[in-house]
Amino acid sequence: MMKEPNKKKNTGKSPWLTFIAVIFVLTALWVAMDPDQFLGEAIKTEKVPISEITELYNENKLEKIEIKGDQLTATLKDENVQKIAFKEPLETASDLELLNPEIKTPVEILDTSAGDFIFALLRDIIPFAIVLVIIIFMMRQVQKNAGNAFSFGKSKARLFSNKGKKTTFKDVAGAEEAKNELEEIVEFLKNPKKFLTIGARIPRGVMLIGRPGTGKTLLARAVAGEARVPFFSISGSEFVEMFVGVGASRVRDLFEKAKKNAPAIIFIDEIDAVGRQRGGSGYSGGHDEREQTLNQILSEMDGFEDNTNVIVVAATNRPDVLDKALLRPGRFDRRVVIDMPDIKDRTAILKVHTKGKKMSPKIDFDKIARMTSGFAGADLANILNEAAIQAAKNNKKTIGQKDLEFATEKVIIGPERKSQIISKDRKLKTAYHEAGHAIIGHLLPNADPIHKVTIIPRGMSLGSTWSLPDEDQFGYSKSKFLDEVCTLLGGFSAEKLMLSETGTGVSNDLKRATDIARGMVTRFGMSELGPIVFDDDDGGSFLGIDITRQRQISEKYSETIDKEINKIISEQLKRADKLLKDNKKILEKIAQTLLKKETLDQKEFEAFFK
Repeated sequence: MMKEPNKKKNTGKSPWLTFIAVIFVLTALWVAMDPDQFLGEAIKTEKVPISEITELYNENKLEKIEIKGDQLTATLKDENVQKIAFKEPLETASDLELLNPEIKTPVEILDTSAGDFIFALLRDIIPFAIVLVIIIFMMRQVQKNAGNAFSFGKSKARLFSNKGKKTTFKDVAGAEEAKNELEEIVEFLKNPKKFLTIGARIPRGVMLIGRPGTGKTLLARAVAGEARVPFFSISGSEFVEMFVGVGASRVRDLFEKAKKNAPAIIFIDEIDAVGRQRGGSGYSGGHDEREQTLNQILSEMDGFEDNTNVIVVAATNRPDVLDKALLRPGRFDRRVVIDMPDIKDRTAILKVHTKGKKMSPKIDFDKIARMTSGFAGADLANILNEAAIQAAKNNKKTIGQKDLEFATEKVIIGPERKSQIISKDRKLKTAYHEAGHAIIGHLLPNADPIHKVTIIPRGMSLGSTWSLPDEDQFGYSKSKFLDEVCTLLGGFSAEKLMLSETGTGVSNDLKRATDIARGMVTRFGMSELGPIVFDDDDGGSFLGIDITRQRQISEKYSETIDKEINKIISEQLKRADKLLKDNKKILEKIAQTLLKKETLDQKEFEAFFK
């Protein structure tokens, strides 16, 4: 990451630690000048007349006498007491009769006139030095905070230089159409004169549109790596602050830095945080700060000179809420849609994410790709990480096929809950339920092949039947929908056939079957109502339900729609009942095998029909 030239290098030392260390040293020196006033007096002292000391001296009761300037300090022999007295300035030890040769009490005369002056001076200066250090530190903190206040409107974008390890299109698996679109942007940045000479205008903005995890940020970095230009990265939410005008200031600063480093790329992730429609209701609102930030982005993109080699790349998964002025030509000239990867792309993505991981040579990536239909690149990377964790937990040296399949099942269905205690009746009901799903899924021509059947609890379910498509599905026919509804009702039908009653475990299957039937009637014209759309869902929102959508269907049609949905469900339930009655023996065998083995793979399951 490139650092700004005016920014000081961070040494990693806190100014508070330096301040505390200086205060500690000064205080220690001050205490050393006169330790008694802080540490207390280990020996009891008494101030007495000098005559008392001479009397004790003559009685030979003193251990020693120290004469320091005009102060006499006498230490008693038997008691932990010191007697302190003061003599006249011109008096000597002889004048005080303290040099009697018959008395062996030592008398020490210390000449400390120069030392006393220095110590007294330091003792008086150090307190002022401590106060001065505190004042200087406080002033520096105030100046630093003032500098931060002036830099409040500076851009927080991170600048990645074109030096060191770069991300290129080779690091991006799949998304071939998106890469082809972006290769032209790389050519614009590498050789702008080629286009300007002929009169072409370099695109000012590229909008990357795709679901979360499809690699929008990775593609933007790959463009910068291929073009070998600086890459400014910032999130849309980093522009917005509680103070009005700060976001617009940061936008100006960001574009100014990019122009100085041109040719360059500005990448704004989640641009919908500031680029939502202005002045409306529903998704957008009257947020003045956000609108000012958006206005500044619009004016900056309009204000680019024709020969300014700065391209704005933005990413969003909510193109339906963006302001129309932001998407018009001249600002974001190109829109690159990044689709979810198909089976071929998922295989390539899995191989890319194996870099740095110790993989077994016998890995069937195609099978994992078929198991992960609808997964984005980030989801696939998570599966490989989970597989690596599982291999490490089992003390393996390499990641094997079983680890990848275990991780895939864990991510899709949930972790196994083998410790959960389940009654025999509940296990039997689950075995019939899953066997019913599997048998119907195997017998119907448009259903996907059964991959695995298990009664081991995972996530919120007590068992699961897993089918894998031979290829990605980009469109469903009516017969495909009907077979899927019939398969979903297989568990309900099996419980009713073998146990004469059903449990609460069928609720999710019934909901999914009803949703499919409702879609056939209200969206796809696959009923007697004909080719009429009753559900106005344009699918524009990638993240969920449109909260502003209202159902505008008359009571007459609502009743007819409900009848058509009920008709589809009833017909497919009768179909499932007949299939299971005709294969009741196989249903019983599969259920009993599941009670013993708990899990059946594809080969073991298909062996019941041979």
